[in-house]
Amino acid sequence: QVQLVESGGGLVQPGGSLRLSCVFSGTFFSIYAMAWYRQAPGEQRELVASISSASITAYSSAVKGRFIISRDNPKNMVYLQMNSLEPEDTAVYYCYSIYHDVWGQGTRVTVSS
Repeated sequence: QVQLVESGGGLVQPGGSLRLSCVFSGTFFSIYAMAWYRQAPGEQRELVASISSASITAYSSAVKGRFIISRDNPKNMVYLQMNSLEPEDTAVYYCYSIYHDVWGQGTRVTVSS
């Protein structure tokens, strides 16, 4: 059974950076597309970025040019590098395995001065 565990959230000032990590517990990680979602207080969960098995990436318009999704297949890891953070990026960030429809527990990111 696939499990996902995120880490790397925290409090950061506007303009700062954070890198989120997600470890995939399961087999054949390299063949699965992965994604990062986020959910701000009082809002619906929204797609932030995705990465295919061939490392083709896609981003929401809100984060394009600021965030970078990547994967390390030998380590079963997917990352979200977040730069130029804004208060509007404050949310709980979730790692998601698209094929398995499995979510991580989330990691909280707060952007505030």
